[in-house]
Amino acid sequence: MALQAELQHVATAEDVPPQAQFQQWLDTTFPELDGQTVLIRVVDPGESCQLNRDYRGKDYPTNVLSFPFEVPEGIPNAHLGDLVICADVVAQQAQDQGKPVQHHWAHMLIHGVLHLLGYDHIEADEAETMESIEIRLLEKLGIPNPY
Repeated sequence: MALQAELQHVATAEDVPPQAQFQQWLDTTFPELDGQTVLIRVVDPGESCQLNRDYRGKDYPTNVLSFPFEVPEGIPNAHLGDLVICADVVAQQAQDQGKPVQHHWAHMLIHGVLHLLGYDHIEADEAETMESIEIRLLEKLGIPNPY
């Protein structure tokens, strides 16, 4: 088993994958993270907007927010961090982009974990690197290039 998922589902969207699906995606795409954990919190637009405003200064709901866990020095810990995914934003983006919603869920999970691992997409070269990794990992799941 790779990265261990723990799902907190607080949104009401019907198309949220079950914890077992998140775990399968993680097992397939991040086997090198065996023994580590990630908390996945699925939220509504209100909570996403509040967190995005509080932590990024952006006053709108977003698809995924990543919160790496900062382990105090000398404390052993296997928690990689937390992901907050807004179910309504993921569903709307999938519809707008004409892709299966489950493919977009997998993409947002991978995207969020890459942020937890220190990847970013602020600069063009960073975005190119991150997107190429996402494309490669999504291919492992049989999901076509989302870009």
